[in-house]
Amino acid sequence: MPVTRRSFTASGLAAGAALAWPGLAATARAATVGDNGLYVQPFFLDTFLDMAEDLSDAAAEDKGLVVLFEQRGCPYCRELHEVNFTHEKVLDYVLPRFNFVQLDLWGSREVTDFDGEVMEERALARRWGVNFTPTVSFFSKAIETDSTQNGRALESARLPGYFKPFHFTAMFEFVAEGHYEHQGFQRYLQDKFAALEARGEKPDVW
Repeated sequence: MPVTRRSFTASGLAAGAALAWPGLAATARAATVGDNGLYVQPFFLDTFLDMAEDLSDAAAEDKGLVVLFEQRGCPYCRELHEVNFTHEKVLDYVLPRFNFVQLDLWGSREVTDFDGEVMEERALARRWGVNFTPTVSFFSKAIETDSTQNGRALESARLPGYFKPFHFTAMFEFVAEGHYEHQGFQRYLQDKFAALEARGEKPDVW
């Protein structure tokens, strides 16, 4: 197998060998806490943190890219990992459609933004206007980068803070299915609920 500039973490590599849908909740329960105090999921990618390259790699797999900002001691980050990332319905939808890269809001690792600017994680967070955690930045597989725009300009959508599993997954649908191109997230949710009501169904709010 050719070596690429993107690889899974050691735990992710082991999990990736058996990756199949559905039934990924058990994989997520293998999350650990890293030296920086952040939860680490087996499906988080360990990359060179070159955003344009990470998106290109994701698009080559017919996926979008998610950049997840977290910080040590964040109770809502813990909720994200202990609730959302252990929910089978969440993982069965998001993992086949998105690659995940985690950044530390206060971290010092070197990151290359989409426009080629190199800086520490914490500086990138400021540049993108990320002020609290968790913040989930979405980049659609349809985005074309030209080295002139940074991530804040290219971002397809953003989840600022913790959202319960139903709304969390709805945002992934919103981006993966291209709805972000012609309507806002709130309108998308309203239409989603209206469609369910028209069919006489109740939303599966889990």
